[in-house]
Amino acid sequence: MAEAATSHVAPEMRAAITQRLADVEARHGVRVLYAIESGSRAWGFPSPDSDYDVRFLYVHPRDWYLSVNEARDVIEEGVDAMDFDVAGWDLRKTLRLFLKANPALWEWLVSPITYRDDGMLARRLREIAKSGYSPKALAYHYLHIADSNERKDISKKATVKAKKYVYALRPLLALEWLAAHDTLPPMAMPEIMQGVELPDDVRAAIVALVEHKASTPEGAPVDRNPLLDEWMDESLERGRAFGDRAPVRKTDKQELDALFREIVLSASN
Repeated sequence: MAEAATSHVAPEMRAAITQRLADVEARHGVRVLYAIESGSRAWGFPSPDSDYDVRFLYVHPRDWYLSVNEARDVIEEGVDAMDFDVAGWDLRKTLRLFLKANPALWEWLVSPITYRDDGMLARRLREIAKSGYSPKALAYHYLHIADSNERKDISKKATVKAKKYVYALRPLLALEWLAAHDTLPPMAMPEIMQGVELPDDVRAAIVALVEHKASTPEGAPVDRNPLLDEWMDESLERGRAFGDRAPVRKTDKQELDALFREIVLSASN
């Protein structure tokens, strides 16, 4: 069975999101360098009523950074009438999170759905991440997400929301990718599945679950699948073993400092 296709964004919705980003720039006096879709649409398993999780990285004019006090470094606008959930991080915050191998930031950098790209920031960070992002930090993050979702939303329940099932499966698949490859995982679950070994019946069950979620509302329940439950338990154990032995890598702070100065000094006032 073929993997489920990664979601796309209709042209009219993409145009509306592009305009929303322009409005954010005008209201907050910033320049959006990079903007993507996060959440279920980018992960490859949206429901018909899924909202749009628009995330972006931005820079202020140069003099904003020349202050004794540091100002708020996030923009959070919440969900609007069009179901756009819009939020972003300032450049300095972004680079500080990069130093910590922040998992959410890595996923933003490799999102399959891009709304804005200045052609520099994300590309440079992806290049630096190849040798600087810590597999151990990502492994522990995915372990925590998978274990928490399984215990809280799936364990001891006869039926669960399809959304909760795939939210527990995706980090496990990312762990399988990390253990199998010397590269950081893609964001979209269908792409991850193409690069990991899975029993045919497990692969088919995951694809069927994603297809079910794609045709039902966000809160629609499904029966527990013993096949998936068993694979998830086994995958968690493999993930824990990998997390213990995963390498620790660190980014050269000077390289990020140089990138920060290059972008900020080119920002107009």
